[in-house]
Amino acid sequence: MKLGVFVPSYLLPGEAATHGGQIRRFAVMAEELGFNSLFITDHLLTARRFYRVSWTEPMMTLSHVAAVTSQIKLGTSVLVLPTRQPVVLAKEIATLQHLSGGRFIYGVGTGWFPPEFESTGSSRQQRGARTDEVLEASMQLLKGGHVTFEGSYYRLSDITIEPIGQVPPVWVAGGGQYTHAASPEQPEMSANVLARICRWDGWIARPTAAPPQIAEDLGKIDAELKRQGTSRRRKMFTVAHENFCWLSEKAPKKAAIEEQKRYLMAVVSDERPWDYIEAVYLTGTIDDIQRRIQERIDVGVEEIFLHTMTADPHQLELFARHILEPFARVDAKAIP
Repeated sequence: MKLGVFVPSYLLPGEAATHGGQIRRFAVMAEELGFNSLFITDHLLTARRFYRVSWTEPMMTLSHVAAVTSQIKLGTSVLVLPTRQPVVLAKEIATLQHLSGGRFIYGVGTGWFPPEFESTGSSRQQRGARTDEVLEASMQLLKGGHVTFEGSYYRLSDITIEPIGQVPPVWVAGGGQYTHAASPEQPEMSANVLARICRWDGWIARPTAAPPQIAEDLGKIDAELKRQGTSRRRKMFTVAHENFCWLSEKAPKKAAIEEQKRYLMAVVSDERPWDYIEAVYLTGTIDDIQRRIQERIDVGVEEIFLHTMTADPHQLELFARHILEPFARVDAKAIP
């Protein structure tokens, strides 16, 4: 199982003056400790219903991270494509690939926060179609040559993007999630999302998807790929999952939970009740968290990337000691 961590791109109170340095040190340390990847999330606007914090722009922040690392993969989980213009985005990705030596993983999704769509000339109703068009147009541009594209929302005529380098893999997010009033989306995978996932190179299961939902959705993905005459193995398809975690060395469990509440709730809005957070995020003792990670591996997850909640280097060390090292040789469920 491969393990990645999220760049601490969220801005906590009082950290503005030191944030850039924190991100650089975090990235260097993650690479030195042997993590497989550094991922970053995309929130154009602050969704106060779900989060207390704002985030830096992901592509600019990954370029910042690329400058101080050399090997670790750099990914988005996920870019909200309906808010993006495909030519500008393709140029940003091509530049990041050029500067980083081809380390980018293009994680994409539709997004869910209406003000982000409205403020960029889109709408929630258009998000699926816009996602498909931005993804298709940007990937054509990243493959090089002269691109003409005719969509309902975007039209390109004889456009070339340079520099052209390694084409990044596309991992599509979406699917079912834990059924709860605090969840931002519908609990089941739609047919359109399934088709989008199966077209590209990997799937990022939602952080709010518990192992039963991941297993159910992966069964749908396998069935659809079989219908298309292919499989995850043939496509070299990756199954990934992001989640939130704070590792506490305290015992008993009650003490660990109290510490986790303090750090998780500094980022997550209290409109998400704790019973919901415990159901979907990685909480409890270190043994509990290791068990819950194993449950995700057992249903087919091959790569997990975790939000550490702060840029604290001690958390990275704990992640390396209690998750990275114990799970380094643990294989995911056999790939069909």
